Amino acid sequence: MSHASQSETIAQLLGGADKTYSPKELTDRIASGKRLRVKLGMDPTAPDLTLGHTVVLGKLRQFQDAGHQAVLIIGDYTAMIGDPTGRSKARPVLTRSQVEANAQTYLDQAGKVLDLSPDKLEVRHNSEWLTPMSFSDVIKLMSQMTVARMLERDTFAKRQSEGKEIYLHELLYPLMQAHDSVAVKADVELGGTDQTFNNLCGRDLQRNAGQPPQIVMVMPLLVGTDGVEKMSKSLGNYIAVTDTPSDMFGKVMRIPDELMRSYFELLTQTPEAEIASLTDLGQSNPRDTKELLAKRIIAQYHTGAAADAAAAEFRRVHGGKGGGLPDDIPEVAVERATVHEGKVSPVDLLVDCLGEQSRGAARRLIKERGARLNGEIISDEAPIAIKTGDVLQRGKRKFVRLVMPS
Repeated sequence: MSHASQSETIAQLLGGADKTYSPKELTDRIASGKRLRVKLGMDPTAPDLTLGHTVVLGKLRQFQDAGHQAVLIIGDYTAMIGDPTGRSKARPVLTRSQVEANAQTYLDQAGKVLDLSPDKLEVRHNSEWLTPMSFSDVIKLMSQMTVARMLERDTFAKRQSEGKEIYLHELLYPLMQAHDSVAVKADVELGGTDQTFNNLCGRDLQRNAGQPPQIVMVMPLLVGTDGVEKMSKSLGNYIAVTDTPSDMFGKVMRIPDELMRSYFELLTQTPEAEIASLTDLGQSNPRDTKELLAKRIIAQYHTGAAADAAAAEFRRVHGGKGGGLPDDIPEVAVERATVHEGKVSPVDLLVDCLGEQSRGAARRLIKERGARLNGEIISDEAPIAIKTGDVLQRGKRKFVRLVMPS
């Protein structure tokens, strides 16, 4: 590799990262000609990956394309403890069967971003080295960090200042993740900014083990569709990698305009100059820019044709006065027990047929005028008359066709 092309590669690898510990170390190791082992750990605490996960997966793919070895660690053991990152209270402990069920879907989804070729991707499960550890081994692991250092972590410090419990098993998590780096002899570890403490612990444990400390590269966290919180399934502000093109399109179209720049930067390969032009309100229409963003994201996880079809369907449904209806509306059977003389409570209808998470959530949707029956807003909780073929709608994206019990 020429010096010029090597410099371009390093600039690309460093690009987009929130912080790298340290750029010089990365430059020196690449200049040495070594094929780096680049680690990313993912705990299967839920069955689906979101576009937030793809930010760091995309960086791992860049390292693969530059000729380095990706090491994807499925945290099947650490998931049973749960990373306390960002948690104001302890995360519920998952069972082995829950973790295994979630892990089954991870690789297929990660394959939408990564090159799964065996010579480019090494997949490991941290139960390989954590399960055999004896109690003595655990004590030796814990002896490598002080309580004071552990409590420097912002999550623990915040909970301690608020008088909230911190359980001993949670203190083990950063050490276990750090031990993963020792086990696979990582040269680089990737993560989100919320993983900075854990990843830097890996550097400490590697020094103690006589290994060169890994370079730590942390990526920005993707803000969810609400424009406020980190993208998270638990908060409902997520776009899943497995979402249909139609769902992806609708979710992208509802993000706040101010998120468009970061979505272009973190989720697409759009050049910076084009992003600057697209997000300049003096040069571009925000709706058109958002549609282009949605199509580029969809094309990465489905096809360009699917992106075009989703855009056309969205315009058809939402483009004119009153909009239209999607071509393919799923049918949902109305529960017999909820129907009385052809009428049903809107709250029951929204919970049973539209999948609202609770009766309280259904009431809020009605109060916010976000539910419609055959295009008419459901304005209160009074029982409404329904029949087979009626279309129940939530917001602008979710439609179901009702089927009355026979």
